[in-house]
Amino acid sequence: MWALLFLIGAASVSAHLQDLSFDGQKVFRVIPQNDEQVEILNFLANIMEVDFWQPDSVSMVRPKMQVDFRVEAEKSFNVEELLKESGMEYEVLIDNLQAALDAQFDSKVRTASHSYEKYNNWDTIAAWTADIAAQNPDLVSRSVIGETYEGRPMYLLKMGKSAPNKKAIFMDCGFHAREWISPAFCQWFVKEAVETYGKDTVMTTLLDKLDFYVLPVVNIDGYVYTWTNDRMWRKTRSKNAGSVCVGTDPNRNFDAGWCTTGASKSPCASTYCGSAPESEKETKALADFIREHRSTIKAYLTIHSYSQLLLFPYSYTYDLPSDYQELNSIAKAASKELASLHNTKYTYGPGAKTIYPAAGGSDDWAYDLGIKYAFTFELRDTGRHGFLLPESQIKPTCEETLLAVKYIANYVLEHLY
Repeated sequence: MWALLFLIGAASVSAHLQDLSFDGQKVFRVIPQNDEQVEILNFLANIMEVDFWQPDSVSMVRPKMQVDFRVEAEKSFNVEELLKESGMEYEVLIDNLQAALDAQFDSKVRTASHSYEKYNNWDTIAAWTADIAAQNPDLVSRSVIGETYEGRPMYLLKMGKSAPNKKAIFMDCGFHAREWISPAFCQWFVKEAVETYGKDTVMTTLLDKLDFYVLPVVNIDGYVYTWTNDRMWRKTRSKNAGSVCVGTDPNRNFDAGWCTTGASKSPCASTYCGSAPESEKETKALADFIREHRSTIKAYLTIHSYSQLLLFPYSYTYDLPSDYQELNSIAKAASKELASLHNTKYTYGPGAKTIYPAAGGSDDWAYDLGIKYAFTFELRDTGRHGFLLPESQIKPTCEETLLAVKYIANYVLEHLY
């Protein structure tokens, strides 16, 4: 078996993602049963490029944990041989990544312009933020809270009827560039708010009594890069001093147990924590805005994918938050609401205990700042499509998620502090 590993390693340094066809690339799901099998995965990750989808890096892998990872086409045969030889339980989740990538675009909507049931590129989303504000001046306004590393404006939408002393909920999407379903949800949420205001009693009350800040894409540079260069890109696009590797994981870049656990100090790692907390212009802009509005923001919701989870603090420690009972009961009820539409099952709980420890996340940071209601959604699916959720699932995913978000928002409204 080890000879096979060395064989894989020797063949490794291949022409990197410049050709960027994902033809023949495979996504494997394995469940290592013991420390030895975990060690094999560690060794594999050391000698070749393995893109971990779940968990985010090999350092988080533990026995009995479900692990999804992607390997290059020319390695996949050897990797599969190795898994067989080691006796590790495995299945091939995606047999040809390029085919899965092409299959994402299965929407019946045929339009070059913005659509809520298609994945929209950044230019389309940016234009949409201007349009939705212009079309709904009494409900929506647009501002710029900063700019990205590559100089793109970070647009924030503020939604709600104007009234004095309103409390607010902050929601963001698109932290990790390849999680396309996430920005799709932020757009959907805004659409639902403006379309159902005055018709749906819950939404009307929410917008009358609360403001919603919606940041449709946090990691804009990374998102653009997934459309132009590498669909599987995760991080920001900032340059790292002394390294050829680009980008920082924005959701490991906050000052919440920064770079202690489940984050990497290596600029080449997908979970690189950055050179310092808020080293990224994007995370700094977001954090500055929330700090500035700390007295009014009462809930923080951040939308990711995939794995169908509703998480709350903490992720950087196994310690439970002081509001554990309340947050857990909200997450339980919101998950039930979500499941009521399409029977989609969500797992809920504190991040570290529910999935794995990860430091530097935005929800932990917001909670420690004093924003009690801090939640992370991991949207569909559980791995069948992973980051390549087909467009035909945008509508059902967004419809069900909306129910959970409305539940949480309504709870917050009734329990203002």
